[in-house]
Amino acid sequence: MLYKYFFKRVLDFSIALVLLFMIAPIFLLLIVFLVIANKGKPFFVQKRPGKSEKIFSIIKFKTMNDLKDDEGNLLPDINRITSVGTFARKTSLDEIPQLVNVLKGDMSLIGPRPLIIEYLPVYNEAQKKRHNVRPGITGWAQVNGRNSITWKNKFEYDVWYVENCSFLLDLKIMGLTLQKVLKKEDVNLSQELTSEWFNGTN
Repeated sequence: MLYKYFFKRVLDFSIALVLLFMIAPIFLLLIVFLVIANKGKPFFVQKRPGKSEKIFSIIKFKTMNDLKDDEGNLLPDINRITSVGTFARKTSLDEIPQLVNVLKGDMSLIGPRPLIIEYLPVYNEAQKKRHNVRPGITGWAQVNGRNSITWKNKFEYDVWYVENCSFLLDLKIMGLTLQKVLKKEDVNLSQELTSEWFNGTN
């Protein structure tokens, strides 16, 4: 319990700060390339619910441009992802800016992934438990399938993590995450890039 409510936050802040200093050259280089690819817009910022459903702005590298069709509608995701965006997704470097969210206290290194605000009204009581902790850059669901598992499974993994959070579990998730990043597993770049919409029943 002491880890979950105190030491976890201390470790999050310390590790995020060290990582940002270590990867600063990569961070700055990606910003330059993304500014060029996305016409001056290197970051993707979106409102997400965090701990206790408190709304915060998540920061990621922008991997898709804003190209539209003749009617002013955004083109499909697969037609808008840039070359540097593809590289960032394959290597999970698009998640780097979330270290800033960790420093601010919006997020943790490990926890349930923060989903969009529109899903809040359709969660059942069990699913709402995912907001009892800070959302994470990676989590138990991410190392157990990420994009390849159903919404039902994702929520089951998220709630299980909330109820079993510990230092050893976080260490295990971090190790499995590094393994998946190195192997480029569970990264969806082949068809639609946006996950299936969650409607409360799927």
